[in-house]
Amino acid sequence: MTAPSLDVAALSALPEDALDARLRDFAREHGAEALPVLAALAAEGADRAVRRAAKRALYRLSQRGVTAPPRPAPKPVAERRPERAARAWLSGIDGSGSRAAWILFEGGFGGTALCSLIVNDTVGIVDVAGGEITKKRLEAELAALRASQKLPWVEIEPARAVGLVAEALALHRARGTAPPAAFARWQRLFEHATPPEPPALPPAESALVERSAGLLELPEMAGWFLEPEAVQADAVELLAARESRLVVSDQIKAEREEAIVGRVIERELPPEARVRWARRLAEMALVFDATGRTEPAALARAAAAALADPGADARRHPFAQGLARRALDVAGEVASGRIKAADVSRKPGA
Repeated sequence: MTAPSLDVAALSALPEDALDARLRDFAREHGAEALPVLAALAAEGADRAVRRAAKRALYRLSQRGVTAPPRPAPKPVAERRPERAARAWLSGIDGSGSRAAWILFEGGFGGTALCSLIVNDTVGIVDVAGGEITKKRLEAELAALRASQKLPWVEIEPARAVGLVAEALALHRARGTAPPAAFARWQRLFEHATPPEPPALPPAESALVERSAGLLELPEMAGWFLEPEAVQADAVELLAARESRLVVSDQIKAEREEAIVGRVIERELPPEARVRWARRLAEMALVFDATGRTEPAALARAAAAALADPGADARRHPFAQGLARRALDVAGEVASGRIKAADVSRKPGA
């Protein structure tokens, strides 16, 4: 059976009375089958007179109880669930307290986005970048990163990485500062996360603490030293003592150097700074664990536990002495003009 139809061009040429009569007769003759045709004529785009006549015909049908079936309810829009952190990677920590973090977020429809950050334990979030990324591109980026990075790069539990960024965000709030503007697009994914507890530390084992200065010989800890600018005057004094023409015994020279180193430690490693350096060591212990290096991990934990002990004398801590001595040596190189201060600054972002 052929569906009823009307010639729209012919309808448009009819006078209004004839047009109304034609559509009234069409509706009476075809009943419910006329509904789709009349609805199309009443829609936007048709001639104004045709639209008005079609609406009147539809109204007459409705008075007879002939109406179009209700439209099916629209399908509910799939609610996009919040992005979740699916994978995460962290670098080791450099001498300024900074580390890199990559966090891969998965969206509700299978899309992935990579948030790349630099976080610092004194200033918060230093830098941020990222965006949509394919799995193939991610693997290529990871391979290139591992090949080029001086610091170790390990995969960790995503929740811990998110928590570390939340910790950096809390530092901004405490300091009254703001993270970089580019962080705005990511902030909602971190602001309700819980900062992780600091890594647990066993009691300091004295034999391991005595060997802890050896950590500074590891390639990834070559940049670990106190801020050279802060010990510049001490370095000049140390150089003068070493180059003095006065004939003094090696023992006196050693005592003088030890006194300068002790003074630097006492001044530059107050309790708050000691806790910060201890946390850095504890975090590096986790990195050493993840890369299968149990001995450096044990040394780092022992050094951290001893450094965090408020009752211990930091001036006698071998690792603290190493931080101070290296800073004095570097500051001495700056004073001698052999290197630039900006090249060795431990200030975040320098």
